[in-house]
Amino acid sequence: MRLKYLAAGLLSLCAASVWADARQNIAQSLERLQFPVPISAVSESPVEGLHQVQLENGKVIYATADGRHLIQGVLLSVGDDGVRNLTAEVEAEQAKQVLAALPAEQLVVFAPEQPKTHITVFTDVDCGYCRKLHEEVGQLNDLGIEVRYAAFPRAGLQSATARTMQSVWCADDQQKAMTNAKQGKRVSAASCEDPVAEQYSLGSRLGVQGTPAIFFANGRLLPGYKPAQQLAAEAIANK
Repeated sequence: MRLKYLAAGLLSLCAASVWADARQNIAQSLERLQFPVPISAVSESPVEGLHQVQLENGKVIYATADGRHLIQGVLLSVGDDGVRNLTAEVEAEQAKQVLAALPAEQLVVFAPEQPKTHITVFTDVDCGYCRKLHEEVGQLNDLGIEVRYAAFPRAGLQSATARTMQSVWCADDQQKAMTNAKQGKRVSAASCEDPVAEQYSLGSRLGVQGTPAIFFANGRLLPGYKPAQQLAAEAIANK
């Protein structure tokens, strides 16, 4: 029995060493390519001999264990039940976990009494389509969709937009301040330990490049605006 446990322990150590070697090899190759995003995790992919490399920005690439061959693209599974985008599934799951860890009190939330699901929207108060989306928040709430706003000032953290958004997050009535800002009205200056910079950084890591960037409850990203009826239907389908 002791030999059985010893053999299992040795196998476990060997496996850990193999994964550590693969990670090091892949990391060295990415460093040679001056790849700007660090590795978060390395694991098996559905393709034999190919490793799945999760990056800290939530994206996925693939590599051989020796790090000599890298693939940046989408891995599809084609079967009798149709086509699955395996890369998108992994990226969505990672985004889901990251967004689930966001404290609710750090978001500006517009919620119905009995939400069917929620969306997390990285927003900019001066963005035209963000304003158009906000005009339909009431409709989304009526359709059972909770809207959670995270800050993503596109012009950067030193911009006037960022300062306005800091005041929104620090306002006594965040919902009213958000609505005023989206309508181009003046928002009273306020300061506090706001999460704007942290959320801006998080959005960048999740691949947000423009606003509104809408994440469904399952982590899937919808870049850009959609009318309330369409958006609600997609949100419920991706809850």
